[in-house]
Amino acid sequence: METATQVGSTARASSAPAPVQPFASDGTLGRHLARRLVEISVRNVFSVPGDFNLTLLDHLIAEPQLNLIGCCNELNAGYAADGYARAKGVGACVVTFTVGGLSVLNAIAGAYSENLPVICIVGGPNSNDYGTNRILHHTIGLPDFSQELRCFQTITCFQAVVNNLDDAHELIDTAISTALKESKPVYISISCNLPGIPHPTFARDPVPFCLAPKVSNQAGLEAAVEAAAAFLNKAVKPVIVGGPKLRVAKAQKAFLDFAEASGYPIAVMPSGKGHVPEDHPHFIGTYWGAVSTSYCGEIVESADAYVFVGPIFNDYSSVGYSLLIKKEKAIVVQPNRVTIGNGPSLGWVFMSDFLNALSKKVKTNSAAVENYRRIYVPPGIPLRREKDEPLRVNVLFKHIQEMLSGDSAVIAETGDSWFNCQKLRLPANCGYEFQMQYGSIGWSVGATLGYAQAAPDKRVVACIGDGSFQVTAQDISTMIRCGQRSIIFLINNGGYTIEVEIHDGPYNVIKNWDYTRFVDAIHNGQGKCWTAKLVANWTLVRTEDDLTEAIATATGPQKESLCFIEVFVHKDDTSKELLEWGSRVAAANSRPPNPQ
Repeated sequence: METATQVGSTARASSAPAPVQPFASDGTLGRHLARRLVEISVRNVFSVPGDFNLTLLDHLIAEPQLNLIGCCNELNAGYAADGYARAKGVGACVVTFTVGGLSVLNAIAGAYSENLPVICIVGGPNSNDYGTNRILHHTIGLPDFSQELRCFQTITCFQAVVNNLDDAHELIDTAISTALKESKPVYISISCNLPGIPHPTFARDPVPFCLAPKVSNQAGLEAAVEAAAAFLNKAVKPVIVGGPKLRVAKAQKAFLDFAEASGYPIAVMPSGKGHVPEDHPHFIGTYWGAVSTSYCGEIVESADAYVFVGPIFNDYSSVGYSLLIKKEKAIVVQPNRVTIGNGPSLGWVFMSDFLNALSKKVKTNSAAVENYRRIYVPPGIPLRREKDEPLRVNVLFKHIQEMLSGDSAVIAETGDSWFNCQKLRLPANCGYEFQMQYGSIGWSVGATLGYAQAAPDKRVVACIGDGSFQVTAQDISTMIRCGQRSIIFLINNGGYTIEVEIHDGPYNVIKNWDYTRFVDAIHNGQGKCWTAKLVANWTLVRTEDDLTEAIATATGPQKESLCFIEVFVHKDDTSKELLEWGSRVAAANSRPPNPQ
């Protein structure tokens, strides 16, 4: 087993604790919180200032290893912390009391659903105001200050209300360590008058705390491995499918080792894309029921045994509950539990331990891989274009595929980009993120900001629909201010296309913007930003040649700039997978009530 994880081990040498100074002037709550964030590898904190958090922000700015990034609104600050956590392992945001806290709620709920440790810090009321029956601004006009706390209780795994210096050290450390252990967001409210007051508990740099390792129940582990090995070794054509909880379990290496030992074909669930190397010779694609990548669904659903590692089965990932998967054929491996067919379900068995032990017991079986290779036909290419033909979505994504490398990361917004990006074959080390469980439109703008800030060595390629962009567009400004060099493809098709395919109506049509000029206005000549507009209208037709030229510019002369490429496509130009998925989800949504 691994030894205890020392949270501060990733901090740079320059952050080594200073000699003990019992009453140092900087021994404050604000200093302690800043140092703790640095210790857990947070280098950028996303914030929106408000009068209750200003003093705390001063202390975060004073920490030389922290960079405070001001966002245009709290929702985007939360989305940025989400994106940062995806690339870095943990993220943080700071907002003000209630008006900020309730604004960031949606982003924190998304992080909770996606199992991301985000430290949500709120500047709270003066400690003297608690219990006084006073009414404060930024509240709903009641002397009870707990409305915000109650909202956060259902979407965070720990809540700390720090209004007393005596227990502030313990509350902050407990909150941060809980976020890391549970891989979920936490809420920390800090009274506005406390960050700068010295206190003996903060008299020295924080001692790096340890997270106790999670150790599997040995008897349960052995029983799970024996049962799983017997189950799999009698199968004729087993497969393995990776899911999104591979990340929270930190089991990507164990998954790959098991795949190597077993010889099984490797598929991923849609929300598991990016957690499994797609350049592996046994990789067969995305398993998503009726909208799986070609030949992958047939191999998975015809298998006589499947190992689902870290899956989430919901109505979206199951295509309206239409997966042709049988429980009695499945081994489901969750971060701390293994269930084998209709048989045993063993808890406190951790994913990495289980996969590593099973690798030593399973027999190599490549029958399903050989079946896949027999039936596989390489994908076709988009139809030959006519002269001056308007751009098609499949042509756009053909060129996006050609852009990708190990120095790229793809962020796919909710919508048809989900389906088109799933078909991208990721090169080794290419990142990939999307928000499938929560599916909040607009997430990708803030997430692109956060991910790019956390991974400056990668160039983010974000695919965002026009409807989603309108929700969170402002923080393009923050990307420019931070000197980011992401490439954003704004896909302008006039509305909420994913919702059109589920249930159409006039509410799915949006007011068109001149998106390129909007970004130019935000740029305002400050920072590096380049825009291109590929639009078809009555007087001008922009074609594949123009797209090729725009991409060449974005990856050449403008490679150090934020590049925004607006692509106009027909409102009905969608992936075939969205058409199929939308009809099945619509059927699931419209089921009549069960008879009473």
